[in-house]
Amino acid sequence: MCPPLNMYVHAVLLLFLSWLLLLAQPTILAKNVTANIAAVTSNSFLSTKPNCQPKCGNLNVPYPFGIGAACSLDSNFIINCSNSKPFMDELVVLSISPTQVRIRNVVASMCYNKTGAVTNNIGLAWTSLPFDEPYTFSDTANKLTVVGCDDRGELWAYSQAGSLTSGCGSICSNSTNMTGANCPGIGCCQTDIPKGLKKYNISLSSFYNHTQVWSYNNCSYAFVGEQDRISSLSDFLDPNFVYQVPIVLDFAIGNQSCDEARNSNAYLCQPNTSCSNNMDGGSRGYRCSCKDGYKGNPYLSPGCIDIDECEDRNLNDCDGNATCTNTPGNFSCSCNHRYVGDGRGCTRQASQISVIKLSLGLSFGFVSLLIGVIWIYSCINRRKLIKLREQFFKQNGGLLMKQKISSIEGTSAESSKIFTAEELKKATNNYAENRILGRGGYGVVYKGILPDQRVVAIKKSKVMDANQVEQFINELLIVTQVNHRNVVKLLGCCFESEVPELVYEYIPNGTLFEHIHKTLSRLTLENRLRIATEAAGALSYLHSAASIPIIHRDVKSTNILLDGNYVAKMADFGASRLVPLDQTQVTTLVQGTLGYLDPEYFHTGQLNEKSDVYSFGVVLAELLTGKKPICLERTPGEKNLATYFLVSMKENRLYQILEPRVVKEGTLDQLQAIAELVKRCLYVKSEERPTMKEVAMELESLRKYRKDPWVNQQSHEESENLLCDEAPTDLYSLSIGPSTGDISGQYSFGSSTTFPLSKSFY
Repeated sequence: MCPPLNMYVHAVLLLFLSWLLLLAQPTILAKNVTANIAAVTSNSFLSTKPNCQPKCGNLNVPYPFGIGAACSLDSNFIINCSNSKPFMDELVVLSISPTQVRIRNVVASMCYNKTGAVTNNIGLAWTSLPFDEPYTFSDTANKLTVVGCDDRGELWAYSQAGSLTSGCGSICSNSTNMTGANCPGIGCCQTDIPKGLKKYNISLSSFYNHTQVWSYNNCSYAFVGEQDRISSLSDFLDPNFVYQVPIVLDFAIGNQSCDEARNSNAYLCQPNTSCSNNMDGGSRGYRCSCKDGYKGNPYLSPGCIDIDECEDRNLNDCDGNATCTNTPGNFSCSCNHRYVGDGRGCTRQASQISVIKLSLGLSFGFVSLLIGVIWIYSCINRRKLIKLREQFFKQNGGLLMKQKISSIEGTSAESSKIFTAEELKKATNNYAENRILGRGGYGVVYKGILPDQRVVAIKKSKVMDANQVEQFINELLIVTQVNHRNVVKLLGCCFESEVPELVYEYIPNGTLFEHIHKTLSRLTLENRLRIATEAAGALSYLHSAASIPIIHRDVKSTNILLDGNYVAKMADFGASRLVPLDQTQVTTLVQGTLGYLDPEYFHTGQLNEKSDVYSFGVVLAELLTGKKPICLERTPGEKNLATYFLVSMKENRLYQILEPRVVKEGTLDQLQAIAELVKRCLYVKSEERPTMKEVAMELESLRKYRKDPWVNQQSHEESENLLCDEAPTDLYSLSIGPSTGDISGQYSFGSSTTFPLSKSFY
């Protein structure tokens, strides 16, 4: 048992802390010394070649940079000084540090009047660096930033390693939302830029042309800039602030690594310097820097020289009763005569017997004190942990969940189990890396083994909105009671961690996507139709048979899992929404996966059950063709599978794009009927699409067709990735619907991780 903290315990803690502070003083001083040495080294970097102009206006120009060709390393490092303004090509230079250059950024901006008309339209902005120069936009110092209450920004990024597209959205409901710290997604959002970036384009647009927020926000901005310059959203109250945020460039010397350059005549690092390889994606070269304890320009002879820390009291932490001795790159301290200690803490020397007695007494006293303090500290931490878990349990709605479970008759203990944090920690081996099953936009999924040896999947979320706890609990209860053989079952949840953790049944045989594109030969037409029928039945159940209709909102082949018997299971309800019984549709921020996203939902933000039908139609086309929804390596007319499929039907070329095995095993009537079903699912207007119940019934009947073989056709070669590495010239053109010019799309990183514009709980 842990005793209460009485006066004795307080006294012990204060004594021990005082002793620790005394010991810590040299350490604190050492940190300050390190910082001061770093400052000296940094300042001494700002030096130029002899007889060269050291400044342009207020800008220090250190070598390898220089004003003019004779003063710089080569043409890539020339600074042009015009009217005391420094330029590098056409880029305005703001500052130069040992490894980075800061330049003025470009800003995309749009302003609107009260009716939503655009009064200032600079919706596009771009900056380009030559691919043959040693500069890249720093991925660690810069971020894409969007400022506004009704806006979204997209970044088309190009580097030597490839290209991709990313973006983020920013919303807020009133002017007070814009006073938070940094960029939380309310009034301002930020997202990373890729490594090795050489060129980018920014596109800025609005969800509703600011008609709903015009009274307090009529302009919006998007730019790439240094993230550390943004300390608070209040900075953006000044419209000129965005123009004061620079872009940071990384640079490197040459195109050789450190080892390669050392073996050539082109190595620039001088004595007492360190060489580091350029790690930007697709780029080579190296950088030089002075070693700790040295100062100077690492690129100029004689190189870096030793700092005499003993000359400046601020650069050493020797005790006042000690002597400081300078050494190469460092210093040492030794106590003066009749003083003892390590030089950083010196005390007057006592007699030998007194010293022994004092040492023994202090040792025993310290050991006793340390044991007592550790015991008390562990008790305090244990109590804090218990209180913290209780706080999380209440904060995340655990009490509300218990009350609602007790009020629902017939709820099984298994389907509504509330796990403790300790149970899930033990089940995942303390959330070990080798237990990770996958990562997504909402969190990490771990493989867990419960005490009864059941294998489960544990989803640890990233975000929990405290203002919507009751809505989360109500929706969680509905999903808990979903009971369908083709829906991944939610077994329970844990409310004792910072964000809720959800426990699902474990599905061992991977995703339908893997079986289509990685083990294609094993999927017969019968198996494809069975899996499609089971998935359609699950969605039909969610739409019409659940107590409250549920729209999945992210139907795709990677969210259809296969169990031990290869039975389809719908999974990943991280984007799902419940539809109140008195409504047929809900308005949400657009969310989904590129290639599967309903174009009507993308344009209007109006979500209904027919949005799942469109996505399921893409999955059916994927099953029939073995092709991925988006692949930029295909020809322009074939990049988007939905468009390609419908155009092929229209031009009587359908059997040329079907999988050879599908053509071989199916009949002409059967395959034509399935294709017609896909076509109806992919109608641009949602009211023209069938319901999931109708889709499930029709698929079931199509499975009964006679299995006469069909002539084997030559299929197209499959792509390697769901979304290939090459970025589109126009992202939206890849998602044009087949019947109209409507645009459909999403924000995505890589091949499968979606980037939602809104938050979700499960």
